[in-house]
Amino acid sequence: MGKKRIVAKGETESVGGALRSFASKKRVLDRAVLYVDSTYNNTRLTLTDEKGNVVAFSSSGALGFQGAKKGTPFAAAKVGEAIAAKAQTMGVRDVSVVVKGVGSGRESSIRGFVNKGFSIAAIKDATPVPHNGPCPPRARRV
Repeated sequence: MGKKRIVAKGETESVGGALRSFASKKRVLDRAVLYVDSTYNNTRLTLTDEKGNVVAFSSSGALGFQGAKKGTPFAAAKVGEAIAAKAQTMGVRDVSVVVKGVGSGRESSIRGFVNKGFSIAAIKDATPVPHNGPCPPRARRV
């Protein structure tokens, strides 16, 4: 099992020749991108910086909603509020939103996020649309 080592915050430890710092790093962002993935069964929100690096993530399943309740607008609004609380600690002010999916939580998740005092720069719909699709079924021979 080995010996347990307690390291105070801000202290560094040498592990295998590499230095690891245990100081907590606060991320400060001015602008962010909010990705809303809304399906019939769940709503997932991802907050990234402008380069696309994930900063915060939450979903209605992660908040404790189970089964059919995960796909409701109420659950999506709660997810928006949870992400907004994480974004406030980082100092985010402006957000551009990318929405993907056809679920019922598309609008309510954005409203839950905006009600916490954020300004939206742009909303883009990136829902995938099939151009052709599969061939229709052949005619039955009876």
